[in-house]
Amino acid sequence: MTLNLESPPQQRLRPAFKWVLLSSLYTSQFLPSAFFFQALPIFLRQQGASLQVVGLLGLLTLPWMLKFLWAPLVDRYGSRRWGHYKSWIFVTQFLLALTLLSCASIDASDNAMGLFQSIFLMVTFAATQDIATDALAIRLLAPHERGWGNGIQSAGRATGGILGGGVMLLVLNQLGWQVSIRILAGGVLLALVPLCFYPEPHRSGEETGATVGVKRAIAHYLGTLLSFVRQSGALVWLLFILLYVTGSSMAATMFRPLLVDLGLSMVDIGWMTGIVGSGAAIMGSLLAGGLIQPLGRRQSLIIFGVMQAVAVIALTLPAIGVQDPVVLYGVSTSEVFARSLANTALFTVMMDKSRCEMAGSDYTLQSSVFIIGHHVGIPALSGFIATALGYTGVFLIGFMLCLASVWLATQVVEKAEMEHS
Repeated sequence: MTLNLESPPQQRLRPAFKWVLLSSLYTSQFLPSAFFFQALPIFLRQQGASLQVVGLLGLLTLPWMLKFLWAPLVDRYGSRRWGHYKSWIFVTQFLLALTLLSCASIDASDNAMGLFQSIFLMVTFAATQDIATDALAIRLLAPHERGWGNGIQSAGRATGGILGGGVMLLVLNQLGWQVSIRILAGGVLLALVPLCFYPEPHRSGEETGATVGVKRAIAHYLGTLLSFVRQSGALVWLLFILLYVTGSSMAATMFRPLLVDLGLSMVDIGWMTGIVGSGAAIMGSLLAGGLIQPLGRRQSLIIFGVMQAVAVIALTLPAIGVQDPVVLYGVSTSEVFARSLANTALFTVMMDKSRCEMAGSDYTLQSSVFIIGHHVGIPALSGFIATALGYTGVFLIGFMLCLASVWLATQVVEKAEMEHS
């Protein structure tokens, strides 16, 4: 499968504005998700929830896995007046904030089902916003800017991790559930400010639902949905994405419950994984953004993949009883740092493989496979694996999967694909 390096004429926007725009969108998108998927497992574990329940929380990310099903609709329909992708982002962001506010009235300890339903709805809106944001980013960035662009994307997600999974964990501890949720909703809306100043250009040949027949619309939808996988090498590439993220993700899923079992408090875990860990993720993302262009895509995936494998096997130290704070902070930070390097390289190649005329659909399909590997596949079963084999068994399996993905990178990413001007 060859890379798609063609892109539409880029708007003459100041680079600083591009980075601010993308940072705000990706941060706001990940802010509530980080809170619920990083803080909630700790909260539930402290309430006595089993490892199986904690691991199955990843299934709430199902909309992220299935968002490719409605991505062609986001690509095809949009407001010409307000901006094709801008209109989607504004609507979904407001709905996300409203859903968050509804969560403020839910008692997480007494109404877990109601909370899970609200989280599922919130994730659906965030996933739809992500389709539009990724498509906007692909059209906004020239190929030589995509390394930095994906570094900014990953750093934005990590910033959301700091705020949602770290700072908000401390806020939750001090101010309680309702105030914390309302602060999150305000942060989501605040992030829309830079988008107000972005003049999204009209797309050529853009059509609306009123001018397209039903049969033609259905045919276009199915054609867009299936066109990516019909390309040569596409299925092997999707398998690589799945494998590349699974090893580190299953290890990370069980690392937080391990910290609880070691006796760390919510505040301690918030600092370690939410603030310090996410800070390391930001540094890793930005470093990768600067290295991808000179190293090349293929070499970046291989080098960062090896670093990811080493970081995962290091997590066995606390699993076998090493509880020194320096070691805990060291292995936690290293794992997040290495995972950020690897993911940034992966996102860059995913963007390269997305055709600009259907950027939302192509990138979203790849992103959905990424989510399967990150949350829904083996990581969702990591609690069962930990129950059967212990935390050490989870980390050893993750290490082997990371090494297998590095080997696969040498097979599916052609050397020619790392030559970018």
